[in-house]
Amino acid sequence: MSLGFQVSGRIAKPVAEVFDAVVNPKKLNGYFTTINGASAPLVAGTTVTWWGDVPVEVDEVKKDSRIVLRWDATDANGKPAYKTRIEMNFEPLEDGATFVTIAEAGWREDDAGRKKSYLNCEGWSQMLASMKAYLEHGINLREGYYRSELKGEPAREHNI
Repeated sequence: MSLGFQVSGRIAKPVAEVFDAVVNPKKLNGYFTTINGASAPLVAGTTVTWWGDVPVEVDEVKKDSRIVLRWDATDANGKPAYKTRIEMNFEPLEDGATFVTIAEAGWREDDAGRKKSYLNCEGWSQMLASMKAYLEHGINLREGYYRSELKGEPAREHNI
């Protein structure tokens, strides 16, 4: 068995707008990949780069419904060791809003895996909150959120 988590939240915008805020790099850069950006739109079968140096493999993109990604999980020494899987689901609600669920799984059940999964759970929770503020109010919550970003550096385990 591997470690994983799930976070979710309601965003008061239509599903097409919320989905586009993830797949469209210009929008993603406005609230999540704010330092060094996202290199390209999320298209199944491609690899994009987030924050200038994090490769993100795009396994599936089902318009307005689901995105599946993979990226490197690191070992205790910070070296890429294996991949984790991220699944984002977008559910349209009766009131015109969207319920977003993000699940990430695949960490090894060891101290390093637990620590990394907790950090990523924080990151995805913060991403959802930032997306909500960005889409609903035009506010970038990520700006100045992490100490590293005050220095113009992407947030990493060693500098947040």
